Order: sequence, then structure tokens, then C-alpha cells
Amino acid sequence: MVHLGNSWDALLADQFTAPYYLELREFLKSEYRTRAIYPPMYDIFNALKQTPYEKVKAVILGQDPYHQPGQAHGLCFSVKKGVQPPPSLKNIYKELESELGFVPPEHGDLTPWTEQGVLLLNTVLTVRDSAPASHRGKGWEIFTDRVIDLLNQRPEPMVFLLWGSHARAKKERITNPAHLILEAAHPSPLSAHSGFFGCGHFKRANEFLKEPIDWSLS
Repeated sequence: MVHLGNSWDALLADQFTAPYYLELREFLKSEYRTRAIYPPMYDIFNALKQTPYEKVKAVILGQDPYHQPGQAHGLCFSVKKGVQPPPSLKNIYKELESELGFVPPEHGDLTPWTEQGVLLLNTVLTVRDSAPASHRGKGWEIFTDRVIDLLNQRPEPMVFLLWGSHARAKKERITNPAHLILEAAHPSPLSAHSGFFGCGHFKRANEFLKEPIDWSLS
């Protein structure tokens, strides 16, 4: 049984015993045993472990984890210290620098955001080495849709940052008028110049929240 160590345990208990999740679990057991899968098994649920339900102030939705060795550690767009920040994260840093005068750090570890209530959630939580989207359609989307639905039900206002068509497709699940939805192109080098750069999302999120987030990573 998965143990997250916070309020998500009770909220998601029915998911961990649901037929779709039990099938997903068997699939993952085979995958981790026979292939290189990211992130490491014990990092799969880091986003939920780091940011309890009642602490969430902002949600950044990713797709699936980074698919090269040593990159993914369970937080979307983030890599551990000592790992070169990938291109999408570098573009996130560029936008922060433009909006807030943010000085980009040498590292790509976004853990300090999670400690302030930023849920860094991929919609698919695992991936095969060098095979993006390889674990889509296996059940993760059902699980993470439930996470989004639970957050949508919460009365306390929060911000959903939806970057790229995959994340923006989740907009229909966010129906609570208390929440703010911010949409833009994905920060990937392929699309960042089509609406991510200049989106102003970090500044707009802080203007909306009662307790602003320190995005500086200093």
C-alpha cells in the first residue's frame, strides 16, 4: 500500500484499491523489474508527499517525467541539484527573470516551491528510459484526474498554471469559481515563443494569492 504521510492518504485511499490502480501497479512492477523506468520507484509520489492537500496554493501540471537518466525525481519540471536544468526549465527561469527580476540558480531543484504550497504534478507519473509518453493510457491519468478533482472541490482559492495543450485539456475539470486558471504555451523550446514567454503567470499568481510564493529558489 502506498503511504504518502499526509492528508492525501485518506483522500486517495479509494484510488489505491480501485481495479484500475491495481492493474497499473502490476504493470509497474513488471516495468521496474525489466526496464529502466523513471523516476526511481520511491520518488513516484514525491509531488503529493511534498505538498499536502490543505497546503496547496498553486498547481503546475506537467505531462510525464523526464525520460533521461538522473533527471526525474517526482516533481514536474524539476531535477535534483547536480543535474543540468533541461531546456523547458531554463525557459521557466527566463520567464521568472523577465517578470520578477529572478536570478536563475545553477541548479534545477524546485523543491522550495513545493514547501510553499506549489504542487508540481505530472499527469502521468512514470516513463520508460528515452521513451516519452510510454506510460500514458495505463491508468495514471485516472489517478491524477482524481487529484485535480479533489483540489477543485476545495473552497480555498488556488491557482492552476496550465502550460501546453496537454495541461490545458484539464481546464474542464476545474469548475470551482474560487480558483484562478492561467493558460499559456508550453515552456518547451518548440513552443515557448508562442505564448509562454511574456505570460506573466508568476506575477499574476502572486497577485491572486493571499500569501505570495517566493519563486526565487535562493
